[in-house]
Amino acid sequence: MFHLVLYEGDVITITDKVIYPGCIQAKLCPIRVTGIKSGGHVRYHLTKTIVLVGLMGAGKTAVGRLVAQELGVDFVDSDEEIVKAANMSIAEIFERDGEEFFRGKETQVLDRLLDGTPCVLSTGGGAYMGAENRALIAEKGVALWLRADLGLLWDRVRHKDTRPLLHVPKPKEKLAELLAERAPFYAKAALVVDAEPHLSLDQMTTKTVKYLLNNPISGVTKE
Repeated sequence: MFHLVLYEGDVITITDKVIYPGCIQAKLCPIRVTGIKSGGHVRYHLTKTIVLVGLMGAGKTAVGRLVAQELGVDFVDSDEEIVKAANMSIAEIFERDGEEFFRGKETQVLDRLLDGTPCVLSTGGGAYMGAENRALIAEKGVALWLRADLGLLWDRVRHKDTRPLLHVPKPKEKLAELLAERAPFYAKAALVVDAEPHLSLDQMTTKTVKYLLNNPISGVTKE
């Protein structure tokens, strides 16, 4: 596949469909690019997909998008990919087909996404519980646990109604149960970054990227 690489100052856009206005030079590049270019030099390079794991509210989507932007790679949400494939919401899948059916589809989607170009991949809170999923991630990518305590998680999810597992009379107690149940599995992740309530999204992004660069097993390098 050929990608059209468009330069404008220190900004690069990679596309195989649209030529954006204002670009001062363009060239065809017959490679899969996985980094930001500045002055013609790649700043970051990924050799594997960074798979974000953790409980709902940990920041996998919000932080993940900014980390992907900083690294110059795509951000992909496995739950969004499941929704697209099923043409229904996660809550609707749980209600109609049950959690077991959902987990099976989740594994299929993870396997497909991990075979793609290295990216930042956000997973659902229960994805890393499955041994098959953990094995797929270890084989084809690397898991990064965004670790957060119960207080922070509850503050972030308490006003949202898009979490089917929390559609219970005592949602905070349920969240605490999920955290206690799942934390030992999240702890199996090769990489861990602690979410902190006093850090802004930009600060968490900087902290996460720095952590990845300082850990060779992340597959992230800077040139």
